[in-house]
Amino acid sequence: MANHKSAEKRIRANAKKTERNSYQHKSTRTLVKKLKAATTKTEAQELFKTTAAAIDKLAKKNIIHWKKAANQKSKLAKAVNNLK
Repeated sequence: MANHKSAEKRIRANAKKTERNSYQHKSTRTLVKKLKAATTKTEAQELFKTTAAAIDKLAKKNIIHWKKAANQKSKLAKAVNNLK
């Protein structure tokens, strides 16, 4: 257990940040699932814009690695472009 007031505050702050980051990460995974389930190209293109923005936001905040974000966006873009 923490012995200093600043350490106790850091524990509380880290808990809040962890909760926020996991919520954002889960929300982005849900967007990816919706995008993969899209059947029409126009629908998928609209979903791709929001999904790519969410992935970029996660990478900017170091919730996920920037290379993982690039790989995810690339795979999703290929999937969207292969739709008819």
